[in-house]
Amino acid sequence: MTIKTDGFHHVAYRCRDAKETVEFYQKHLNMDFQLAIAEDHVPSTGAYDPYMHIFLDAGNNNVLAFFELPEQPDMDRDRNTPEWVQHIALRVGSLDELLAAKESLEAAGIDVLGPTHHGIFKSIYFFDPNGHRLELAANIHTADQMKQLKSVAPDMLAEWSETKKAPRHAAWLHEKIAEETQ
Repeated sequence: MTIKTDGFHHVAYRCRDAKETVEFYQKHLNMDFQLAIAEDHVPSTGAYDPYMHIFLDAGNNNVLAFFELPEQPDMDRDRNTPEWVQHIALRVGSLDELLAAKESLEAAGIDVLGPTHHGIFKSIYFFDPNGHRLELAANIHTADQMKQLKSVAPDMLAEWSETKKAPRHAAWLHEKIAEETQ
């Protein structure tokens, strides 16, 4: 049998405070709080570890979930990974929506970086109350650009695997950004 996935059921992260997390995502990202599950024992392992597991609707049948673990040591991030690497990226419908989101977040006192031009999308970055880096992204690509990127992806990966140096197969993407910012 070949496994065929049908999207994410949910993606789960840890949070410091479940209530604060729900309120942040409701207020700033308009996510609907779907449900909460709380147990004293972990169903998969049977271990005693009280938790609150919250689920938020991120749109298009995507669910963003968090665990509050009050009896575990305080949460922290992976110190061996740069802060910019691990993030939750959410899509918005247009560049206008992205700019409006930036304005709304900044009006609420949230520090926002960007918009950053990635050639095929533009995005902004900010942090939730748990220290998770969030990205809102608006696609600006064409079907031809995506087709071209997909066609060179295997060769890029093979070259990277051998050299650990950035392949130039999609250098046009960064050249496009440079042209647009001049």
